[in-house]
Amino acid sequence: MDVDHPEDDQRWNESARHETPTERLDRNWTSLLQELRVVQTGVQLLTGLLLTLPFQQRFDMLDHSTRMVYLATVTFSVASTVLLVAPVGLHRVLFRQHRLPVLVSAAHRLAFAGLLLLGLAMAGVTDIIFDAVLGQSAGVTSGIIALITFGLCWVALPLALRCRHVASTPREPRLPL
Repeated sequence: MDVDHPEDDQRWNESARHETPTERLDRNWTSLLQELRVVQTGVQLLTGLLLTLPFQQRFDMLDHSTRMVYLATVTFSVASTVLLVAPVGLHRVLFRQHRLPVLVSAAHRLAFAGLLLLGLAMAGVTDIIFDAVLGQSAGVTSGIIALITFGLCWVALPLALRCRHVASTPREPRLPL
C-alpha cells in the first residue's frame, strides 16, 4: 500500500475489515495519533534537556567539535519536535473541512520525517554523552553505533518487511496460534 494511493488496499479493507474508506481513514488517523503520543513526550523532554545544557558549568569545557555535534543535535531535536507536533496543528486548521485524506497523508509524512530526525538527535546525544564520559573516540564510535541501530530498527527493518509483504501474494490475515 502506498500512502498516496490508499485505494490500492481498499478491496482488502472492505473484505477483511468490512470498513468504508472513511472508516479506514478514521482508523489510520487514530493509529497515527497513538504513535505520536508515544514519541511526542520523549522528544519534547529530550529537546528541553538539550536546551538547558549550555547553562551548565561544564558546558564551557566542551571542545569545538563536541559543540558542533551539540548544535546539530539540538537542531535535529527541535526539528523533530516541530514535525511530530505538526499533525495537531494540521488537524486544527483542517478541522471540519472534510479533508481527512489530506490530513492523514500529510501527518504520516511529518511523523516519518520527525522520527528520522529523532534518530539523528538520539545518535548525537549518545555521541555527546560518551564523549563527555570516555573521550572523543568513544563518543564518535557510540554515535555511529546508535545511528546504525536506529537506521536498522526504524528504517531498514520496516522497509524490508514492507518489501517482503508487497512481493508476496495478498492473503487473508492469520490469527496467531
